[in-house]
Order: sequence, then C-alpha cells, then structure tokens
Amino acid sequence: MRPRGEHGSPPGFLRLAGQPLRWRLLSELSRSDRRVGELCQLVTQPQSLVSYHLRQLRDGGLVSARRSLADGRDAYYLLDLERCGELLASAGAALHPGLAPAAPRGARRAPRRGRAVARVLFLCTGNSARSQIAEALTEMLSEGAVRAVSAGSHPKPLHPNAVRVMRARGVDLGGRRSKHLRTFAGERFDYVISLCDRVREVCPEFPGGPELIHWSIPDPGREPGRDEDTLPAFERVADELATRIAFLLERIEQTTPSQEVT
Repeated sequence: MRPRGEHGSPPGFLRLAGQPLRWRLLSELSRSDRRVGELCQLVTQPQSLVSYHLRQLRDGGLVSARRSLADGRDAYYLLDLERCGELLASAGAALHPGLAPAAPRGARRAPRRGRAVARVLFLCTGNSARSQIAEALTEMLSEGAVRAVSAGSHPKPLHPNAVRVMRARGVDLGGRRSKHLRTFAGERFDYVISLCDRVREVCPEFPGGPELIHWSIPDPGREPGRDEDTLPAFERVADELATRIAFLLERIEQTTPSQEVT
C-alpha cells in the first residue's frame, strides 16, 4: 500500500498553470506571441498584475520574451508549447503510469489529405528567409494538405542560407522568388502569420477575416559575418519554425471542417 501523503502535492506545472489568470495568459500565448499591453487588453487586467504572472511563467520555463525589432522598448512574450507538452505528460504519468504518453516526443499528425485543408500566408520583411522557410516547411510537414504561400513588405533575393537549411531537410528552394505582400491583396486565407515585428505593424487587411497570428522570429539575415558563419542562426530559425508549424498543423487538423482537396 502507498504510504499516506505520498505524491500529495500536485506537480509544479499544474500549480503554475492552474492559477486562472496564468491559464488565460497561456491560452492567449498559445495562439500568438503578444506584447504585455495586448495581453492586458485580452484578459482585462492591469499591467502590474499581468507582468507579475508573466514573471511566474517565465521563471517556470513556460514563457520567454524577445525584444521587439519594431520598437526596442517593447518585447514579445512567447509560449514554449513543447515544454508545456512535456510537463503535462509528466504530470499525467505522476498521477498514474497508464497516463504516460505512448507516442514519441514530438510526433504529431499532419492534416490528412482530403480534409482539414487551409490556406496560410506567411509574412516577413524581405521574404528572403523566414517566411520562405515557413512556407516550405508547412508544405512538407502537411504533405501538401495545407496550402502555404509567403511574401514580404520589402522583398529581396532569397538568402543562400535559407536554401541550404531547407536542402538539408529535403526541400529545394532554388527556383523560388521573393514576392511583395501586395501580390496576395484581395485573396482569402484562413491564417495570416507575421514572422517579423516590423511587418506586423504594416500588415494589410485581407478579406474573409483570417486569423491573424504573430510569431516573433529573429531575422537570421541580420547576423554579422559570412554565410558560413551565420548558417547556425538559420538552422535555429528553421528548427523553431518546424516546431511552431507542427503545433499549427495539429490545430488545423482539430478545428478545420472536413473538406475535399481540389
């Protein structure tokens, strides 16, 4: 028989995430990176209280912050969904071994062909690296079930390192070109995802009311040095985008009505 009081305290993740306001903050950040002022408006609480709970989430390793490239005085808060998944699975296993996850870490379903089809537009400034990588990863990870395109507010030639990191993942970007965001003016999308803090500020409206998402991704093209020196920065961006896109595809799978691919 298990001794009385053993495992009497819930795992730290449950104590941290179970506080109602922190749970609301986590829910908002699961959809999009946000500035603290935006979070205050969304949860209708004062900044001092929101900032306190964001600090608790940061100390717990669930949330991090990145300085905005559009306004250096501001910062975007990001939720580490992979870490949340690991801690949630661990909490389940702590309650009962039968709740331990059976699937390998990071294994997620892509939307199946013939259903859960969506159109996604990725935006950054130059359409030379981040958004091109995101477009290619979405096509690859969804096996073509999700249709992705990308554009920039100030297009410039495709960066050689973007081509290199995707070639290593089995995708050839060599024939792709950079496009201005006005190329897609008037088109309908299910999701419009800005990857650059600056382009978020100038993102135009699109018909049909797509869900607007922001991922504050560092621009690897701004790293100093030769191409071979900056390649690790491109690898980090590709890895982060692959993780975020895997979660996005799972969400699309769960929320998009079934329909046939045409």
